[in-house]
Amino acid sequence: MYVENVPVPGGELRLARFGSGPRLIIAVHGITASLMAWAAVGEALPEGWTLAAMDLRGRGHSRDVPGPFGLQAHADDVGRVAEHLGADETTVLVGHSMGAYVAALHSVQRTYAKTVLVDGGLPLPLPPGLDVDQTLEATLGPALTRLSQIFPDEDSYVAFFQQHPALQDWSPAVERYVRYDVLPVEGGVRSRAMEEAVRTDGRWLLSETAAIGTALHAIGHPLSLIRAPRGLLDQEVGLLPDALARAWRAELPDLRDDVVPDCNHYTIVFDPRCVRVLVERLTDIRQ
Repeated sequence: MYVENVPVPGGELRLARFGSGPRLIIAVHGITASLMAWAAVGEALPEGWTLAAMDLRGRGHSRDVPGPFGLQAHADDVGRVAEHLGADETTVLVGHSMGAYVAALHSVQRTYAKTVLVDGGLPLPLPPGLDVDQTLEATLGPALTRLSQIFPDEDSYVAFFQQHPALQDWSPAVERYVRYDVLPVEGGVRSRAMEEAVRTDGRWLLSETAAIGTALHAIGHPLSLIRAPRGLLDQEVGLLPDALARAWRAELPDLRDDVVPDCNHYTIVFDPRCVRVLVERLTDIRQ
C-alpha cells in the first residue's frame, strides 16, 4: 500500500494505492468508514490494476479536513483526486454504501469506463411516518452512538466491533479496517470519523433523493449495481431491496443489477468470496 496526501480546499485527503498496474480503479467508502474498507478488494486485484481509495473529509486520516460536508462536496473531492491520479475514460469508479451515492453524483462530472455502485447509490425513500432525523437515528443510531464513545484502549474498540451482528465472520481484513479507525485521545481511544460529518452526510443522503435520481439519469457511461442480499445488521432484507432495484431498472434500462449471494452490507467488501465476485465485476471492462 502506497500512501500520499492530495490537496483539497481546507486541507489534504489521505489517499492509498493498492497495486501498481496501469488500469485504475478509484474507490469511495461509506459514511463512517475509511479507505481501509477497500483494502481487501485492492489486494485481490489481478496484475495490471491499481485501486486508489481516499479517506473522505471528516474520516480516517482526513478527519481534520473541515466541511462543507454533504455528498456533493465529497463528489467534488473525488474529482480533485481523479485529477491528481490522471484518471481518464479507461478508469473505473466504484463506491460502497454512501460512497456509491457520492460516485453517482461525481459521475455526472466526467466520463469513466464505468461506474459501479456497491450496495448503495439508489435513492432511499423515507419510511412512512418518519422524518429525515428520525430515519437517520433508526438506521445509523448504533454507529452514531459509537462515534461519541471513548473506549479504554484499541483492543476494547476491536472487541466492540466483534460483537456487531454483520461482522461475525471476523477476518484479518476487518481487524485492519477497525484498527485503522482508532484515534488515541485523553482517556482512551475513539473513532476517527467525525460525528458532525456523518450526521450532515446522512441528512443529505436522505433529503436530497431528487438530486441523486437526477444524477443517475444523467450519467453518460455504463452504470452497474452490485447488491448484498442482507443488510447493515445482517438482517434478511438488504439496504437496497429487490423492489427498489426493480423500480430503478425500469427507470434505467441499461443498469446492470447483480446480487452477490450470502453477503451482507459489510462482508460484500471484506469476505474473500464476495470480494472475488466484486473484483471480477470491476475488472471486466466489457461490463
